Amino acid sequence: MAAAATALALGGGLLLAAWRWLRGAARAAVAGAEASMRGKTVIITGANSGLGRAAAAELLRMQARVIMGCRDRARAERAAREIRAELGERGEAEEGGGELVVRELDLASLRSVRAFCHRVLQEEPRLDVLINNAGVFQCPYMKTEDGFEMQFGVNHLGHFLLTNLLLGLLKNSAPSRIVVVSSKLYKYGEINFEDLNSEISYNKSFCYSRSKLANILFARELARRLEGTGVTVNSLHPGIVRTNLGRYVNIPLLAKPLFNLVSWAFFKTPLEGAQTSIYLASSPDVEGVSGKYFGDCKEEELLPKAMDDLVARKLWDISEVMVGLLK
Repeated sequence: MAAAATALALGGGLLLAAWRWLRGAARAAVAGAEASMRGKTVIITGANSGLGRAAAAELLRMQARVIMGCRDRARAERAAREIRAELGERGEAEEGGGELVVRELDLASLRSVRAFCHRVLQEEPRLDVLINNAGVFQCPYMKTEDGFEMQFGVNHLGHFLLTNLLLGLLKNSAPSRIVVVSSKLYKYGEINFEDLNSEISYNKSFCYSRSKLANILFARELARRLEGTGVTVNSLHPGIVRTNLGRYVNIPLLAKPLFNLVSWAFFKTPLEGAQTSIYLASSPDVEGVSGKYFGDCKEEELLPKAMDDLVARKLWDISEVMVGLLK
């Protein structure tokens, strides 16, 4: 029995390893098809870890000037040093090519968002790509500095204000791109205009899904408003990725070894999960494409509730008031 169990475990391990190798090879092929980003400036929110860090490293390798907008400046500086060292060790960063810049940005503070944008507008002559990547996932009920429910406040409202304040620079830099990282979990969300701030009831899973649905509706409405400007907007889901986004998810101690094995085998690495963000930020294949939703570097269909233009416009109008763009 013991020998059979050992053989089964070894066989399963080999199969899982082979699956991961094949999946990694496919991702590498996609990444290798991307064009140079030399001379282009990219802002990535939440770029010190997970998907954002992976995207920052790849776009830096492609010679972009990457601005890492991060809440924790010390962690961001450490991540930037690590990325530079990794690229240097592989010999992939060319002289005079990409550049990595760290800027403090707390999306849970509208004051911080405004300060970040003010500095960008003062210092940056152009902005070619904005990647709205940062997010909070299924946290306990808490509020932002401005009194918004944390997931809706960070995932939607913080990025809503950030994007609107940088629109002028993006238009002046056209053709330019906005990339909005959403999630497949949008399918379980609903936009409840009677309780956007979860004052009446709070469910952390539902509120995350609602914020991700809001991301897609925001991207859709923004794409409509930007028609003819040369600025494109697309949203995406990265799939299930091993990142620290799930730090608020409690896994029983006894189940952790199994969970770790399953996540290693079947979850994407941050680099794999970031491929669609990188693709939408850099690929000539999507030049001029706007208002679409992508997964695994391919356009995907949305549920009707994510294509409801009346809800999208109403959400836009209310969001403008919530972040102070309109009184």
